[in-house]
Amino acid sequence: MLKKIKFGRQGLVPAIIQDEKTGRVLMLAYMNSAALKKTMQTGKTYFWSRSRKKLWMKGEISGHTQSVRQVFLDCDSDTLLIEVRQKEAACHTGFYSCFYRKINSKTGKTKTIGKKIFNPQKIYHK
Repeated sequence: MLKKIKFGRQGLVPAIIQDEKTGRVLMLAYMNSAALKKTMQTGKTYFWSRSRKKLWMKGEISGHTQSVRQVFLDCDSDTLLIEVRQKEAACHTGFYSCFYRKINSKTGKTKTIGKKIFNPQKIYHK
C-alpha cells in the first residue's frame, strides 16, 4: 500500500480527517510513512508534527482520539482521506472541527459558526 502513495519532498502526505457520520471535515494534518503504518496498525490516527518534528497520536494529551473507519487514497495518490469516529472534539482550540470559522466573501471577515465543546485551558495548560 505504501508504495502507491506519493509522499512529498519532505516525506509527507496530507491527510484530510472526516467525520464518518456527518461527512464534516474535522482537520487536515500530515503523515509520513511511520504515521500511516501506525494508524493502520492501531486504528487510531497518528501524524507527523512539522513544528515539533515528531510522531504524535491525535488525542494523546486531550483524550480526544479518532477511531479510524476507512482510509481512501485520491486519484493522484498524493492525498489521504480518513473517515473517523471522533471522541469529543478534533480541534485543540475546543471546537469539534478545526474549520469553525466562515469567511464572508464580500467583506473578508470571519464569523465563528462552531460551538466550543471543551475548554482547552483545562487540558493543555495544567
